Amino acid sequence: MSAETSNSGGAYKVLEQRFHRLSVLDQVGGILHWDQAVIMPDGAAAARAEQVSTLSVLSHELMTGPEMADLLAAADEAALEDWPAANLALMRRQHAHQTAVPADLVAARSKACSACEMAWRAARKDGDFAAVLPYLREVVRLTREMAQVKAAALGLSPYDALLDGYDPGNRAELIDPVFADLAGFLPGLLDDVLARQSAAGPLTVPQGPFPIDSQAALGRRLMQAVGFDFNRGRLDVSIHPFCGGATDDVRITTRYDEADFTQSLMGVLHETGHALYELGRPGDPWRNQPIGEARGMTVHESQSLLMEMQACRSRDFLHYAAPLIREAFGVEGPAYEVDALQRLYTRVSRGFIRVDADEVTYPLHVILRYRLERAIIAGDLEVADLPGVWNEGMRELLGVVPPNDRLGCLQDIHWYDGAIGYFPTYTLGALMAAQLFAAATEQDSDILPGIARGDFVPLVAWLRVNIHAHGSRYSADELLTRATGAPLGTAAFKAHLQRRYLGS
Repeated sequence: MSAETSNSGGAYKVLEQRFHRLSVLDQVGGILHWDQAVIMPDGAAAARAEQVSTLSVLSHELMTGPEMADLLAAADEAALEDWPAANLALMRRQHAHQTAVPADLVAARSKACSACEMAWRAARKDGDFAAVLPYLREVVRLTREMAQVKAAALGLSPYDALLDGYDPGNRAELIDPVFADLAGFLPGLLDDVLARQSAAGPLTVPQGPFPIDSQAALGRRLMQAVGFDFNRGRLDVSIHPFCGGATDDVRITTRYDEADFTQSLMGVLHETGHALYELGRPGDPWRNQPIGEARGMTVHESQSLLMEMQACRSRDFLHYAAPLIREAFGVEGPAYEVDALQRLYTRVSRGFIRVDADEVTYPLHVILRYRLERAIIAGDLEVADLPGVWNEGMRELLGVVPPNDRLGCLQDIHWYDGAIGYFPTYTLGALMAAQLFAAATEQDSDILPGIARGDFVPLVAWLRVNIHAHGSRYSADELLTRATGAPLGTAAFKAHLQRRYLGS
């Protein structure tokens, strides 16, 4: 290390430069991922796998080189102010995760994930789990290996080592009682809601076709109302909807069904919640530093579910959206009035597909995946047995059995893309969303009237101040406690479900 960087302040400045570079490399990977999902020709799959793998290796080498450890050792939090000191602690956390995994394992796993994702696309279309099985076995083998080396380095269980990479500080022992509470509460609530819906009579369902161009235009219009900045983002189509891209270039994708506009529309608003978080993160000089990043996937998912479930499926929002829906498709009639749309958007059913699930059954889909991925990493579940165990879990939790693997274990991209240890954050995010929205509407009386007239400025402003602008400065529980006065719990979510679906 040079004399210039041997003092703590100089070392920290060099670290800032290096982590800025790492952030930019990660953003390049985000654009490549978007391109692969949206417009890349199938014949480019092998080349893209090499490109992504090379980026992963470059990032890994930059993070794990011997000089990085020296710089981190030389930098001293005590000599730094509040934000730089917190940023340094996050640098050390990221370094610990990365140095635990050897470069050859990073490269091998990256290639395996790219190959498996491409195989999944064809297998999902055909409902052919056997076709993707060898690819998934390799992803799981390498992920188990990565989990084990991370666990040894970080002093965690293998599953917790994976979970910590997506949701810093979270642990299975914290999730288990929350999910046990929900698994005990939701089936009974589901029975009550279905009985209430049955007594209310049949739904008045909009009848298509609904042209894709019209759906896209309506989605863009509502995205703008919510606050999405099309000068720094875009909307496209992919098999699996997501929010990705890069800093100040946030890419949302959705998928359309000409027979039903309702799912895509709410999917777009869901991803817009993610995008608003990305666009609202701390600006310079923190935007490309660890402290400027989103604070884990539970917080990220809370932002999408707050926007979709708490705000945009509310009666307040549908008062605003209903005339825009009628205008977009040139339709009139009872199916497009607020009452009918509200019943449609709060319809509950025992379905097969997680991304199409309502907010009563959605946590049960997540609990199933959480149980399965923990068993997979522990070696208690062989990959070849996944379809049968999946179907049994669906029967136990939701009372339905998928008729094929396309509607079963092939429906999600996550495991096939190597994202194992991620699923619990969806439901933890739903709990956080309910808690945040309750606090926001209590603290600012302009939020609900604003939503009813398509003015999301008060809500987004509250989120900017209380969530977005803090980046990763605080842990998820600290962030939530500062915003709502309490750590994460199930009470606000349960109260929300009972109020919306049972009127109690």
